[in-house]
Amino acid sequence: MLPEELRRYYLDAMGIQVWEALQPEAAPVAAAQEVVEPVVAEKSVDDVPMVEPGAAESTAVDKPTQATPQPDLSSCNWPELEALVQHCDQCGLQATRTQTVFGAGKQTASLLVIGEAPTLEEDAQGEPFVGAAGQLLSAMLQAIGLQREDVYITSILKCHTPDGRDPLPAELAHCRHYLHRQIELLQPKVILAVGRVAAQALLDSKEKISALRGIQHSYSGRVLIASYHPVYLMHKPSEKRKAWQDLLQVKRLLAG
Repeated sequence: MLPEELRRYYLDAMGIQVWEALQPEAAPVAAAQEVVEPVVAEKSVDDVPMVEPGAAESTAVDKPTQATPQPDLSSCNWPELEALVQHCDQCGLQATRTQTVFGAGKQTASLLVIGEAPTLEEDAQGEPFVGAAGQLLSAMLQAIGLQREDVYITSILKCHTPDGRDPLPAELAHCRHYLHRQIELLQPKVILAVGRVAAQALLDSKEKISALRGIQHSYSGRVLIASYHPVYLMHKPSEKRKAWQDLLQVKRLLAG
């Protein structure tokens, strides 16, 4: 038989009430018996889970949070779409971005330029293709008779990725519907995808950019031309001749 002190300890640990008969010398009380409640931490009503009668006891493990469904963008105009992008939290990149980089340029342009994920500098300024890469892109466009303000420029992702890494498949999937709506609103004649990451993502390909350029592709019902990214051309000027050929092809398509 357990000693009384140890018995009380086990009963208390299991949350079982301990009943005692009152001793004669005890002070009078309203009831003939006193209930000694087990010592438990005080909880608020909100801390107590609600269990339906007959339901199985639940564990302390929370159920996984379901992903936020993607909004219907079919009726969004430019300001509404940009506002949705600014408040987007579907892929987690909102935790590391400074701001979204929606796009810039003429919203009735015939040429849509699509780059990769925004750089750290673009994230800081909220504009695509800034700095040296932006200056080179402007020069490339001017070479075929276009000013930067004559085209529309955006990226496959609207948020900067940590450490500038390549976008993850889930990030591309969440951001793709924003890009599709931009294309629907813009109705461009030609899409110019600059850089390996952008070209591979849009064309669902693992081919090198050297294999994707020089070919007339199709994306979302539009003609797509893939070419080298301005940053790549700054590090490898010998490829500028091929980029020029791609630009001439864009120029012919716009004129046709």
